[in-house]
Amino acid sequence: MIIKNAEYATSYGLQSQLPRGTKKEIVMSGRSNVGKSSLINKVCNRKNLARTSAQPGKTVTVNFYNVNDFHMVDLPGYGFAKVGDKDRKRWGKLIDGYFESDRDLRLVVQLLDCRHEPSKDDYTMLDYLTVREIPFVIALTKADKLNKTESEKVVARFEEYCSNFNYYKIVLTSSDKGTGIEELKDIFEEVLADYDDETEDICEEETEE
Repeated sequence: MIIKNAEYATSYGLQSQLPRGTKKEIVMSGRSNVGKSSLINKVCNRKNLARTSAQPGKTVTVNFYNVNDFHMVDLPGYGFAKVGDKDRKRWGKLIDGYFESDRDLRLVVQLLDCRHEPSKDDYTMLDYLTVREIPFVIALTKADKLNKTESEKVVARFEEYCSNFNYYKIVLTSSDKGTGIEELKDIFEEVLADYDDETEDICEEETEE
């Protein structure tokens, strides 16, 4: 996939504000400080498209970006220790509101820090996506922090961690070195593709026979 244009569109902080989807959507999800903003910027080849908050976990908004002909959606980070119960509840309502609203959701990219076993909140999100049958890939972030031996073993380790969840693929990534970025973009291109025209052609051929 070639990213021809990418720009910030809008943000929503309350469930009631979320509109119906108007484009195909790819969603970025993960705990605070896992590297969502950096991955979005790297995928879109923009330095400051998505900005990192000075107070991780305090920015509770769903951010929309216009990328080519689809929306890239950045969900608010979860799991930051200093966030109070009130903010956690608002986060939960906002996430439920997003996934329960009418939209053309093609894929969730669930980010996990490759250096650590998934947290309790990570496992909760993986279960949420699996139970709701939402298609998702797992992007292991911060691969540049690993040495060669660790890099060779980390995907197998996460396959074991995530064996109970219905993910599509695990991709090892680094926003600094570009590891896994092209692989993610290839997956995006695949899930964004529409096959309606091809299906119609096949149906017409069968009818003619």
